[in-house]
Amino acid sequence: MAEQGGGRDELAAEVRQLREELAHLRAHRLVVLYQSVPRVLLFRFATGMAVGLGTVIGATVLLSLIVWGLSQVEFIPIIGDWAARLATEIEAVTDTRE
Repeated sequence: MAEQGGGRDELAAEVRQLREELAHLRAHRLVVLYQSVPRVLLFRFATGMAVGLGTVIGATVLLSLIVWGLSQVEFIPIIGDWAARLATEIEAVTDTRE
């Protein structure tokens, strides 16, 4: 009978620890955020805007570097002429916007 009392004490201590851990998890920012649908929608919208902006900026920089690199390659006649023409057109468009 003494063993059952000790087992119950251990079980009670484990349940207490589980409750404390659950309370700690419920207080976590992410769990608090996901308890409100408008907050989740706002968070997802902001995430989508950041991803979209990063994609556009990254693609712009990458494409600019590729076009610039191709415009430097003038020893290949077809690609060099095409890249030089493309670079000239891009410069003309950016000059008219400024």
